[in-house]
Amino acid sequence: MISRRDFLQATVAASAIYGVSGVGNWARLAAQQALTQDQLLNFDTFGNVTLIHVTDIHGQLKPTYFREPEINLGVGQVKGKPPHVTGEDFLKMFDLKPGTPEAYALTYVDFVSLAKTYGRMGGLDRVATVINSIRADRPDALLLDGGDTWHGSYTCLKTDAQDMVNVMNKLKPDAMTFHWEFTLGSDRVREIVEGLPFAAMGQNIFDNEWNEPSEDFVDYEIFERGGVKIAVIGQAFPYMPIANPGWMFPEYSFGIHDERMQEMVDEVRGAGADLVVCLSHNGFDVDRKMASKVTGIDIILTGHTHDALPEPVMVGDTMLIASGSNGKFVTRLDLDVRDGRMMGFRHKLIPVFSDVIEADKDVAAAIDAERAPYEAEMAEVLGHTDSLIYRRGNFNGTWDDLICNALIEEREADIALSPGFRWGPSLIPGDPITREDLYNATSMTYPNAYRSEMTGETIKVILEDVADNLFNPDPYYQQGGDMVRVGGMGYHIDVSKPQGSRLSNMTLLKTGEAIDPAKKYVVSGWASVREGTEGPPIFEVVENYIKRVGTVHVDPNKSVKVSGA
Repeated sequence: MISRRDFLQATVAASAIYGVSGVGNWARLAAQQALTQDQLLNFDTFGNVTLIHVTDIHGQLKPTYFREPEINLGVGQVKGKPPHVTGEDFLKMFDLKPGTPEAYALTYVDFVSLAKTYGRMGGLDRVATVINSIRADRPDALLLDGGDTWHGSYTCLKTDAQDMVNVMNKLKPDAMTFHWEFTLGSDRVREIVEGLPFAAMGQNIFDNEWNEPSEDFVDYEIFERGGVKIAVIGQAFPYMPIANPGWMFPEYSFGIHDERMQEMVDEVRGAGADLVVCLSHNGFDVDRKMASKVTGIDIILTGHTHDALPEPVMVGDTMLIASGSNGKFVTRLDLDVRDGRMMGFRHKLIPVFSDVIEADKDVAAAIDAERAPYEAEMAEVLGHTDSLIYRRGNFNGTWDDLICNALIEEREADIALSPGFRWGPSLIPGDPITREDLYNATSMTYPNAYRSEMTGETIKVILEDVADNLFNPDPYYQQGGDMVRVGGMGYHIDVSKPQGSRLSNMTLLKTGEAIDPAKKYVVSGWASVREGTEGPPIFEVVENYIKRVGTVHVDPNKSVKVSGA
């Protein structure tokens, strides 16, 4: 095992700052089989400013398994650049060893056996312990939440996110921004935001009627910490009405609004800000482009794409920080800020191993109180799995293969479509599938499973549009999640080709025949953004299927052939 101080060291000469970055000295600890809380939380305090970043928790109050993606392709100028590196290539790029805790936390390599060794990750009671440890060392640290917090679990759905609001308030964030939160509906979002004891941010959230910045959210806030004026500017998910149902939040419009972001940066600099931080839910590649267009941002705390990177990525003088998802990690970033400049940093992506980090008792009690009314329903075992069940990956995940199988059988369809969502924890072979597990992958406020007839040409148009959201070489046109998952049909995709010509060889799997552009097929899917979509909730469809089959087996999906990568 290689032992290096704080795991990674980086000198960023281009931006005239120096820093130490990493996830900690896990490799040596793994060799000793001696991970301890003190070792995971150890940090050499540095400079005069500390930022704490969490993002994309997706309603997960309790520890979970979460397998990182096997395929995360980059196109155009970002091809082969972080975060578009996975598996063994990721281990090599960051000089990590297979079989270690960092390999388990950051990649899919040997996930099942390592999950059995190192256990679940996350849990907001453990996250609270990490945050409290940082604050004990640096009491005026800023805690910033990147959004996708009030969504993604059984209790979050049943309480209209009050469970997450109550527990997160105990962690005492200083600011947050938003994405899936808006699918609670604009009335509910405003109701929650009005009661928040911290800043609800989004300089790019506009009043739809007046085309002016919404007064329901603040553009930025300036904090004075460590003798430094720190401006935090919020950037909500810019593609809300495209990726999610606009009829749920008709009062608001979104967008990237580069020009206005530049105005905000200039405004806070004019007000004396020494450090400018963008708390963003753009997605990594969108933030990378924004950093190249907007001058004066020191740090972008990025979210949405669920990337976990053990060191920052520099774009000119701007540092991008990616802190993962589902509560698996907490980022600590210490900065030396002097004379209005960031002179140096120390960074650590802290892994939240739930068997190692002790739960904060107060937050654990609050979590148990939120869950108590629903425990019996959540704990009901619907069936079991003898396969690894996971979601992440550009094209396929076994969670969505399972969902597609259920849609085809329960809805008597030829073809099934499941959205390319990134949220949803994993299950390892032999696990029971509880109702809570199912809702962790399906709970949402527009869950209806539709059934309709579509021509082969329509199906191709839909898939081409989604593919362009993922593989357009201009990040500003990447407006969705991963590729829509398809059941009952195979296809070939060339990601290097232009919009409208990426897909070919579409084949109906049950017969082996080519999809006829003029022929109609019965298609079932869920999470349509259209208002008034009819059909049973997806969680009921899949629950019925799991109960009927008993033990779920999902074969490796070889129906999608990828080229041009």
